[in-house]
Amino acid sequence: MLKTRLKRCFYLSKRLAWALGELQVLFLFCVFLFLLLVIVFGMFLLFLWQCFCLSIYICYSVMYVPLISSFDPWQSGLCTCPSKLTFNPYTGCDHSCIYCYASSYIVGFNECKPKKALLERLRTEAPKLRGEIISLSNSSDPYPRTEQYTGLTRRCLELLVKSNCRIQIVTKSNLVVRDDDLLKQVPSTVAFTITTDDDKLAKTLEPNAPSPSQRLSAAEDLISQDIPVSVRIDPIIPFINDQPQKLVKTLAAIGVKHITCSTYKAKADNWKRLSTTLPDVAKKLEPLYFKEGERVGGNILLPKELRLKILKNVRDIAAAEGLKFSCCREGLERLNTESCDGTWLLKN
Repeated sequence: MLKTRLKRCFYLSKRLAWALGELQVLFLFCVFLFLLLVIVFGMFLLFLWQCFCLSIYICYSVMYVPLISSFDPWQSGLCTCPSKLTFNPYTGCDHSCIYCYASSYIVGFNECKPKKALLERLRTEAPKLRGEIISLSNSSDPYPRTEQYTGLTRRCLELLVKSNCRIQIVTKSNLVVRDDDLLKQVPSTVAFTITTDDDKLAKTLEPNAPSPSQRLSAAEDLISQDIPVSVRIDPIIPFINDQPQKLVKTLAAIGVKHITCSTYKAKADNWKRLSTTLPDVAKKLEPLYFKEGERVGGNILLPKELRLKILKNVRDIAAAEGLKFSCCREGLERLNTESCDGTWLLKN
């Protein structure tokens, strides 16, 4: 009898232990499920918060960040441009230049897009101008390939010429000639970037930009209509385009009055493109930049003495042809014979 009771007690103990074990597993499962739900819900709340912040940022950018702002992109003493405003109708550029610096700080730079609510915002800002110089554009090109179809830069110019301002166009495109009727209505000047007069070489350096011969033809066209033109031989890259005598003579012959020059400034992304596209040249450049070069901000420049030699050579060639000369962001203002950006050509 006692033995039977002991067996029964032992059996009940086992059943109780098993039941407690099951309850413990169930409890742990419930805790795990609760924590999982808390994590998922927390992530969902975080996602909603990020969406909210993004929407606020976009609304703020559209409503409060001005399209037209003071020109001081590098906040550096190296920039010696006279006081002016800047305006970029587009974010990014589709010329795909291998030496481009703007791609290092503008996300998705090669995906050229118009600014949000561009025309609506400009209609609000343009009437506030009081005779300032406004430069289009300094972080992108106002005439990317897409402009041929959108016509947004032209529509911006239509608004600007009705306002009190003077206009400088900075571009690699011959499409600017399309808008010469507007540029003649206000004091205007056009600065073409022409790094070389060799169309084949330019196709390597600036794959999607109009050819130098097209830009030279456009410059001649504008000059014939009394729209003053300057040219940026920028950047000058040793072993590639550092002997621009022929180009300078051509510029003088068609009536260009001013040349601005700057040497190539290496950044991580543009160096990668250059060394991939022109590996033999990159091997020669590497010690000049990364062993002997000068680091200024986020850029690596050629040694100062070499920059001086290259730019003085171009200045002397320009002087011989009767052209004004300036250099851009080099710390060599003593070489300049006029304001660095060519805006002195603007008629008051």
